Amino acid sequence: MEYTHKPVLLRECLEGLDIRPDGVYVDGTLGRAGHAREIAKRLTTGRLIAVDRDQAAIDAAPDRFGALMDRVTLVRGNFGDIAAILDRLGIPSVDGMLFDLGVSSPQLDEAARGFSYLNDAPLDMRMDQSAALTARDVVNGWSREELYRILRDYGEERYAGPIAAAIVRAREGKPIDTTLELAELVKSAMPAKARREKQHPAKRSFQAVRIAVNDELGEVERLLTSALDLLNPEGRIAVISFHSLEDRLAKTAFSSWTQGCTCPPDFPVCVCGKKPRAKLIGRKPVTAGEAELNENPRARSAKLRIAEKL
Repeated sequence: MEYTHKPVLLRECLEGLDIRPDGVYVDGTLGRAGHAREIAKRLTTGRLIAVDRDQAAIDAAPDRFGALMDRVTLVRGNFGDIAAILDRLGIPSVDGMLFDLGVSSPQLDEAARGFSYLNDAPLDMRMDQSAALTARDVVNGWSREELYRILRDYGEERYAGPIAAAIVRAREGKPIDTTLELAELVKSAMPAKARREKQHPAKRSFQAVRIAVNDELGEVERLLTSALDLLNPEGRIAVISFHSLEDRLAKTAFSSWTQGCTCPPDFPVCVCGKKPRAKLIGRKPVTAGEAELNENPRARSAKLRIAEKL
């Protein structure tokens, strides 16, 4: 299948990373190389470390990069393990990092991957197809309480309770095997007014199951724990998030990096010794403009945060 991929907030990412031609950069979410290819174009003696957990992304990368491949190192792995990946490559620190979080467009578009509630396919949703846990395992094997928790916390679903109960009832008769089975089940558990909303009734539930299958929030937390230490001074990290849970993690981490003294205000002198380790590039997250939204509706929920190491 030929994909027409539009990288989200591309110009803003490239400007925010302030790429040096001789620098070393990481794209921790390679996908179809939309951002990565443009980073590689701006390098001369520099290098791009392109990481993705999806073997399909790694396999497609040489064609996407073409003659730029001599500037690129491909790594199959999880961005949460970026410290171990760079250590394995003998790279102590880098000049910039980009992480475009969430599911990639080709994964959504390829019905057989089981991410979409619009196409019938086996319940899969694995970003790494060699991973053991699938969406079918979650839907059919996790307890009602666990299903309620992920629907509430990961999907921010108002009707998490009724949906979890409906899933458990349905699977007592037979396993829930396909995406459309799950989508219809979710829809049937919601009140009529919710089913009439503009957003597809199953969107939040599918998001929740996908996040659970791929441990997406855990990967983001691990990434943000190690990322700043891996940057050179004046190196920058750019994070694109697509829902409030990811953005909250990024916002909290960036805030902690930029915070200085934490002593109580009535202390005459600082005794904690804490100094800011980074500065924000822009006070608010960057979002897509009208022109980009007209071309790429998937950019609507994207938020870009950038920080520079001091």
